[in-house]
Amino acid sequence: MTPATLIRTGAKNVLRQVGRTSAALTAVVFGVVSMILATGFIDWNLEFGRDHSIESQLGHLQVMKPGFLEFGRSDPHAYLLPARAASDLARLDTLPGYRVDAPRLLISGLASSGDITLSFIGEGVDPTAEAILSASLRFPQGRNLVSGEPNTVIVGSGLAENLQAGIGDPLVLIATTATGGISAVEARVVGIFESIFKAYDDVSLRIPLPLARELMRTEGEHLRLVLLQQVDQTGDAVQQLRNTLPSGHYQVVPWEDMADLHNKSVELFSRQVAVIDLIIAVIIVLAISNAMTMAVMERVGEIGTLMAMGNRRSDILGIFLAEGCILGLLGAGAGLALGTLLGLLISAIGIPMPPGPTMTWGYEAGIRLSPGNLFKAAAIALFTTIVASLYPAWKASRLRIVDALRTRQ
Repeated sequence: MTPATLIRTGAKNVLRQVGRTSAALTAVVFGVVSMILATGFIDWNLEFGRDHSIESQLGHLQVMKPGFLEFGRSDPHAYLLPARAASDLARLDTLPGYRVDAPRLLISGLASSGDITLSFIGEGVDPTAEAILSASLRFPQGRNLVSGEPNTVIVGSGLAENLQAGIGDPLVLIATTATGGISAVEARVVGIFESIFKAYDDVSLRIPLPLARELMRTEGEHLRLVLLQQVDQTGDAVQQLRNTLPSGHYQVVPWEDMADLHNKSVELFSRQVAVIDLIIAVIIVLAISNAMTMAVMERVGEIGTLMAMGNRRSDILGIFLAEGCILGLLGAGAGLALGTLLGLLISAIGIPMPPGPTMTWGYEAGIRLSPGNLFKAAAIALFTTIVASLYPAWKASRLRIVDALRTRQ
């Protein structure tokens, strides 16, 4: 038989076995839809966490002094960017996808409100640039820092609660200078913020960069953060900076090298998705294999007649494999259509999500319908359907003509 004849014969057999075909297609469609929704839901949540980390704390990349990640917090005065940084970093706006860059001066010490004094970590920031770079910060009370208000502070929700500090309250910040002395400044609370990470909100605050320099008795900055248009542009931007900045004076770090929690979440959920895909693949294989095996048992006489008419065993094998391929294509197509429709509908409605163990607030999740996930779901369905058809097709092709014709009689 020619390939066209095999496909035509296989299609006729699929159409005439309505009940069995419907059962097999239901399994394939269910598998494809399940993979699309499960993978899309996990990807949406990972992307949500990634974007909020980038747009509240990390930026897409950071420029720092070499060794800062390892020792900068313990010895902040030794890891300021060099004095020439202003000129060296003047052309950041030439990076691919550039949106904004922002300096940060890391600060730490004690925060005092009334009779309560607690330790804090924080940053001195440029309010104008941070309005864009930290757009994902939420303010249940008050507002963000603005230019022209030097003695102001925004406080993480957990730290503000522990300090019993509210909007308008004065906050005294105390830090150690490079010479080992004590420095203090006073700032007025103008906002209480929430990021995606509760642990960060429990200890953090932000003040304008000039006030941070006054507190630390220093000039300069520890970090220069860069926000781009797209995450995919990070690699090119990092490479460009590494090629242009003086070697030995700067370290350029992409966001993923600092997002430890995100990376661990990706690893964990990737394993879970692999398990889901395996379970669904087994379900499809069992369903299709059962349907094809039943078809072979019911059509033994028909198979004998075909072989008696001169059809080769390879033709019989091809007919049943064609049936499996057609079932796979139909199931994958219907599953893609239904999965995409359900994904769009669920995303429009939203999935209420409570705050996770590391989060401050809940949110509404959706389904991410990426071309890669859609292709993977269809490919798994088609592949497993073909694999499930192999044994029944081989079994059908190995029947003896005499036994098959006797069954027909």
